[in-house]
Amino acid sequence: MANITIEPASAERFTDVQHAITGGGDGPSCQCQWWTMPNAEFRGTTRADKEVRFEEELGSPISPGLIAYVDNVPVGWVRVGPRTLQARIARTRMITSGSPEPLGEPTVWAVTCFVIRRDHRGIGLAHLLLDAAIEYAQDHGARVIEGYPVDTAEVRRSANELFHGTLAMFEESGFSVTSRPSNGRAVMTLSLPRAAG
Repeated sequence: MANITIEPASAERFTDVQHAITGGGDGPSCQCQWWTMPNAEFRGTTRADKEVRFEEELGSPISPGLIAYVDNVPVGWVRVGPRTLQARIARTRMITSGSPEPLGEPTVWAVTCFVIRRDHRGIGLAHLLLDAAIEYAQDHGARVIEGYPVDTAEVRRSANELFHGTLAMFEESGFSVTSRPSNGRAVMTLSLPRAAG
């Protein structure tokens, strides 16, 4: 039986994050910076500069994401954090038209990106990362957490295109559909009880 653990990412774990995001898909070129920049800036930034930005981001007091380990090998990543720290959210019409929450509200968090190494897909890691992200958001004062998943019952996507997560997975973790602003996509929300203390 595999030993699965999930930990907040940090600058000290940068090498682990790199291993987790470079096992398939766009992780190496994106460096999970797509949500942090407007499109023109993202396109004009080299991979090397994105890596620097990412490592600096991982040094923040509140981590921008979590890493899944299987038998101590880093194989999965999820981005989770306040929407205010993910600049592209405010520029994404699907979200701005579909979310009832004010864009500048810091207690609204979002789960925006999943990466699972190809050799570890199909064992439920994304779902475990989502549940851990919910707990992490709650522990850090989030009031609401949003997701913007793909409804695979409506549209077909390759595994690499499911970095938003799937609607079914979010539903299983307690999220409800707030709106369906585009074909095959949904804005989903989960209200969180405040953590004790």
